[in-house]
Amino acid sequence: MRANILVILTVVAVATGCRSTGPRFNPRAGGTNAATQFTAVTNELDSGFLKPPTDAFRLGPGDGIEIEILGETGTRGATFVSPDGKIYYNLAPGLDVWGLTVPEAQALLERELAAFYRRPRLAVTVREVRSKRVWVLGRLNKSGVYSLSQPMTVVEAISRAGGLFTSRFTGTTEELADLEHSFLVRQGAMVPINFRRLLRQGDMSQNVYLQADDFLYLPSALSSEVYVIGAVRSPRPLGFVDSMTLAGALAKVQGAAPDAYLQQVVIVRGSLSEPKVALVNLQAILTGRASDVPLQPHDIVYVPNKPWRTLERYANIAVNSFVSTWAANEGGRAASSSFQGIGVSNPIGQ
Repeated sequence: MRANILVILTVVAVATGCRSTGPRFNPRAGGTNAATQFTAVTNELDSGFLKPPTDAFRLGPGDGIEIEILGETGTRGATFVSPDGKIYYNLAPGLDVWGLTVPEAQALLERELAAFYRRPRLAVTVREVRSKRVWVLGRLNKSGVYSLSQPMTVVEAISRAGGLFTSRFTGTTEELADLEHSFLVRQGAMVPINFRRLLRQGDMSQNVYLQADDFLYLPSALSSEVYVIGAVRSPRPLGFVDSMTLAGALAKVQGAAPDAYLQQVVIVRGSLSEPKVALVNLQAILTGRASDVPLQPHDIVYVPNKPWRTLERYANIAVNSFVSTWAANEGGRAASSSFQGIGVSNPIGQ
């Protein structure tokens, strides 16, 4: 497979447009127990994501195929596309089929085998797809990596993974899958699906078709962490405790990195598809010129290394940095039990 899920670590493209609505989030309003005011940032879901792909299937390493020369007994055989992208069959030399459609591979085989058979006609059938896969992980009954041999939507992928994990005690899934913080990552950027609308309300306008190497993750609702990412010395999730504040969270990750821009630290709160965002002058807090800011479970704290012009840009960078690295971490753990995980830092090229 040419692409790899770990490319997500270095490619963080902001693929979705967004706009802001509503009042500005005042994180200090009335303390930790009072209602806060937010600036809501709504990500626009590209309607093209809802259309089934029309591209023909193309072969890649690992794909299993069956080949037979019609009219020639004993020529049916199973083979696969090797890691170098070639197939080896009958008297033909190794033929590079990586990226070819099945009809194109069949025509190539017929041309090469014409040196040994008179006008050979072949039947080429794909029996197993391994080159195109999607990651479906989290609070599911059968989370794992699934082949993408035909068009598949998010709902179909969740169904294939056995559906949302159900508590044997309550018989519900509501408390086990955190739909507000579930996400789909594609080429380093989050596709802004509203999972609550999709899975609780049956809103098919959120039922996106998957592409090869997509990463779908439904986290546990039982965790209550705060995620400190960006230009800090030890970016990581922190277990939420009562009275946790912005400055306190920064201290737990060993402080800001030397290149941090502390005048506009981002706090992202609520649903990833429709986040509420605030900019906070952490420099003023650390120098005693402003009061500290209380945090809530699941907050994302993003420390940039330079200023941006718009709140929407801050929101996109923060959310995409969060989901891309969490996808890489969860994918690494799924691939290897010895995977130690990686921190979250500023995306390259931001």
